[in-house]
Amino acid sequence: MKDEESGNRLGAYLRARRELVSPAQAGLPPGGNRRVPGLRREEVALLAGISPDYYLRLERGRDKNPSPQVLESLARVLRLDDIERTYLLGLAAARPRAPRRRRPEHVPARVHELLAHLQIPAFVEGRAFDVLAANSMAVALSPRLAPGQNRLRSLLLDPEEQAFHQDWTKATADFVAALRTTIGDDTDDPRFVELVGELALSSQRFRTLWARHDVRSLDGGTTTVHHPVVGELRLHRDKLPVEDVILVVYYPDRNSDSDEKLRLLAALTPTDAPRGQEPAPEGSPGAERRVPPRPEG
Repeated sequence: MKDEESGNRLGAYLRARRELVSPAQAGLPPGGNRRVPGLRREEVALLAGISPDYYLRLERGRDKNPSPQVLESLARVLRLDDIERTYLLGLAAARPRAPRRRRPEHVPARVHELLAHLQIPAFVEGRAFDVLAANSMAVALSPRLAPGQNRLRSLLLDPEEQAFHQDWTKATADFVAALRTTIGDDTDDPRFVELVGELALSSQRFRTLWARHDVRSLDGGTTTVHHPVVGELRLHRDKLPVEDVILVVYYPDRNSDSDEKLRLLAALTPTDAPRGQEPAPEGSPGAERRVPPRPEG
C-alpha cells in the first residue's frame, strides 16, 4: 500500500497487475530463473511497444501523463477487462483536488415504506457496504444485515458470515474488488480510510486481495447461502440505486426449493416495521453516521 499512500496509484496498479500475468499468458517462454511473479518490467514495455525506461518512470510515478495510446497498449498486455481498463484510464486522468465533503448517507422515507411492503429480504447499503436500513426478512436471512453492520467487515471477520456463504473465497474477492471500484479517486473519504485501515490491520485475506488491485462491479448476480434454520438457499441479487444509496433485494426462482424455504423463513419471522438506520453499537465505526428511526404514527 506504500505507493497508494504516496499518491502513486497508477504505478501501484501497473505493478500489481503485471505480477498477475504469467509469461505463458503473454506468449513468452517461462524461463528458468525468474525472481518476480508475473511479468518483468522490461517484458511489459516490450509487449506494449514502449521503452523500458519510460515504463519504469510510469511505475515509479515519475511520469503521470501517459497518452491514451500507451494506456491502451498496457491494458492489452496486462489482459485487463473493460472495467479494469476504464479504471486504468481513470487513474491516469486523475488530478489533485481539494477534499470533498460528502453529505451523510440518508435513506429516503419512501424507501422505508417500500422495505415494509416487500416480502423478500431487502436492505439499503451505503457506498462502503454499511447497512443503513433493512426489513425483517433481511435480518432473518442474516443478522449481519441489521442496520449498523458493515457487510464487508462481517464477511471478513465474522465466522458465522463466513459459514453462511457457500463460496466465501469468491465472495470476499468480489466485495474487495467492488470496494476499490467504488472508492475510485475518493481516497481521502474518511469512511473509506477508516474501513480500509481497520480491515488491513485485522484481516490477512483483505491485505492479500487489496494488494491485487482487482476492480469489478457487484450488481446483479446469483449466490448460494447456508441458512442455519431452513438450509441451503439459491438467491438472485439485484442492486437498485435510490438517490445516493443502494436498495439490495434477494429473491429465489418462483416455485423452486429455495422459494419454498424462503416462504418458511417468512412464516417463522415476525413482521414489523423495517429497521432503519438504528444507532450502531457503542464505539463501533460509523456509529455517528446513523440517524434514529422515523417516529411511528
